[in-house]
Amino acid sequence: MSASFRKISAEIKAAADSSQAAILQRFFKTAPGQYGAGDVFLGLKVPVQRQMAIKYQALERSDIAALLESRYHEFRLIGLLILVRQYELSDDYKFKKALVDFYLQKTSRINNWDLVDLSAYKILGNFLLSQNTGKSLIPPILKKLAQSKNLWERRIAMVSTYAFIKNRRSDTAFALAKELIADKHDLMHKAVGWMLREAGKVDKGQLLAFLDQRATQMPRTALRYAIEKFTLAERRHYLALKAA
Repeated sequence: MSASFRKISAEIKAAADSSQAAILQRFFKTAPGQYGAGDVFLGLKVPVQRQMAIKYQALERSDIAALLESRYHEFRLIGLLILVRQYELSDDYKFKKALVDFYLQKTSRINNWDLVDLSAYKILGNFLLSQNTGKSLIPPILKKLAQSKNLWERRIAMVSTYAFIKNRRSDTAFALAKELIADKHDLMHKAVGWMLREAGKVDKGQLLAFLDQRATQMPRTALRYAIEKFTLAERRHYLALKAA
């Protein structure tokens, strides 16, 4: 490994906090049989990791790969935050495309919900938005990821639509939500509901139409997330539809 990797590795480990790590181990469900089983935390808080990502934003791709291969959650998150920094600071299409390709090659290491949520829409989603010409409502790579047996790839697909939503293009989120509405995992219920809620801020009429057709079929968690910003009367209406 390079001197830069050895330096960042030592700095991450020096900032470890065992009491915070124990809290994070429970919060991110790392016990056997849970979604984060086997994940290991050092106990760094996210603002500290963001600062390290800024400090080491010029890290070479091979060193970022080594961070992503680490068993330590914080190594992987810092690696992803560096990728986000590099993507956002570049105006070069070829560089961004190579970075997106690298990101897609490493989805097996983007294996907890915060790792997905802090990187997917900022890298993959943003790139697809910049390349989308309206020919396909759901970009093929998102459709492929949405059909994956891997929970985290499905979540990457759904959360990537946030880039479209932020650009006031909610159709992709609604279309992909239809594909993922029957997903069995609670973390997907939350992701679908979250994106529906955000899409509803852009086009509430479309969200209402979506819920009118699908509220009775939606997992309760997804529905609750989707209607979180509604009036009390609206929330009661859709929860009553679900209960009925």
